[in-house]
Parts: sequence; C-alpha cells; structure tokens
Amino acid sequence: MDTSGTKELPITGLHERDIPGLIALSKSVGWDYHTEELKTILSSGVVMGHKNEKGEVVSSAAIIPYDTASASLGMVIVNDQYRGQGLGKKAVQSCIDQVPADTAIMLIATPEGQPLYEKLGFKEVGHVHKMIGRYSRCFNPSFRDSYQLDSLTGNEIDRIAAIDQSAFGEARKRFLVNRIEQSHEAAVLKDSAGQIVGYGLSVLGPVYLTLGPIVAPDDRSALDLVDQLARSHKGELRMDIPADNQTFIELLKGAGFEEVSKPPVMILHANSLPERNAHLYGIAAQIFG
Repeated sequence: MDTSGTKELPITGLHERDIPGLIALSKSVGWDYHTEELKTILSSGVVMGHKNEKGEVVSSAAIIPYDTASASLGMVIVNDQYRGQGLGKKAVQSCIDQVPADTAIMLIATPEGQPLYEKLGFKEVGHVHKMIGRYSRCFNPSFRDSYQLDSLTGNEIDRIAAIDQSAFGEARKRFLVNRIEQSHEAAVLKDSAGQIVGYGLSVLGPVYLTLGPIVAPDDRSALDLVDQLARSHKGELRMDIPADNQTFIELLKGAGFEEVSKPPVMILHANSLPERNAHLYGIAAQIFG
C-alpha cells in the first residue's frame, strides 16, 4: 500500500472498543495479544495509537503507571504498511507524555525498536531471558520440607503487594489486582509459620501459558511455584527471567524450557532499575516490566 501523499494521521487514545483492532495489529507483526491481556493493559494504564481513514488501528503503544514514580512501556507496534511515517515515535512520545516528567519509564526492547528508544533517551540497563518450553517434571518438589503451597485468596492481596514491591522495586498494587483477576491460577508460598513469602501467577493466552510474576525466597522454592503452575498444562509455556540467574535458568532448562532470546531492558529518566531483593524470578510479561 502506498501511503505517500496521505494526510497525517492524528494520535488518539485507544479503548476497549478498539480491542479487535489491537488484536489485528498484533497479529500483523506475529504477536499474540488477546482480549483478556488487552483488558488488563487498558484497566492498568493508557494505550495510544493511530487509526487510518477506515478506522483501523495501525499503530499502538501502551504505558502502565505504577503506584510510585515509575511506569512500564510496551506494545509498540506499527502496521508494516504505515512504517516510515514516524507513527511509532509519536505513539511512544504520547505515552511518555501521559505520566509526570520525572517518572522512571522501563521497557523491554525489540531489535527493531531499540534505535528509536535510544533516540528518545532510553538507556540499556540489563536484559531479560525469554524462556519457552513444554514442562517436564524432572525433580521432586522441595517445598514440603520448608514451605507449603496454597491458592491465593482475596484477603491476601496486601501481603502479596508488599512482597512484590520488595521484589520488583516499586509498588504496583493496582496492576496486581488486575493481573490476579486475569490469572489462570494464583498460588502462594508459605513458610512453616504460615507467613506468605512468595507467590506465582499463570495467565493463559492463545499460544502460551505465561508464568509470572514469580516471587520466591530462593531458586528451589521458585521452581516449586513453577511446578505448581505448570504441571497440569499440556501446551507450551513461557517465562521471562529478569536477571542473570544462571542457576535458575539451568533448573528451567532441566524442566523442559529453552532460552530463545535475551532482549535488552531500557530505562528513561533514571540510570538503573529500582533496587530489588533478588526474589523476582519471573516477570508478568514484557509489557509490564
């Protein structure tokens, strides 16, 4: 399609009524956003983009503000037929403009998007490890020695938010409530005194059962949460590991996962990620940081 000579498309906020268009845009670049995921994104943050003269969504970007002075940016997509017009840059900048100027904004970049983010001032501060596989239970769960696993109940959200804040480095209770509502399964890890010390969520999409966030005090208990969330699923699984924890990555490989990519983490208005306690073993999804 030749779009030369056409008038400039206006940037606009996107809403639930635009979900079919966002799904179509996602599929056009081989991504697998789906209705429930997009509802979580829209209820947790702001989605900006462009529509063509027919009302079709041809670009998108989303920003998820957290409870403190930080946010996560993602879902930056431009329809192939509309590339080269600066739509991606405008959508990203419009998302940046939705939050206060001193907000630290995190994102996980694709190779195609990284040059744009660098031009906008984002700095590379790390990587995530994208792990894909079919679960193979190759170990005896160890939590029975020190921990117990239970299903998450509604009255435990404040405790979950507190341990997530220490692990993630920022408070994000609003997002967690939305993600838990979307989850396929939600599990909590309790110590011998019955105190919650970790948790894990699984979210079922059209391609993968995504595991995350996974928060746990050590590698083995993190793998116990993986076992709890993955063992009954017969299809493909996905986890995104937020740090260079080679021991845990090797444990996952032994359970049927394979590392397929290592995309960079970038940040704007800060020089590093927020301080974390090394208990975050899996992120919710790349859009959520």
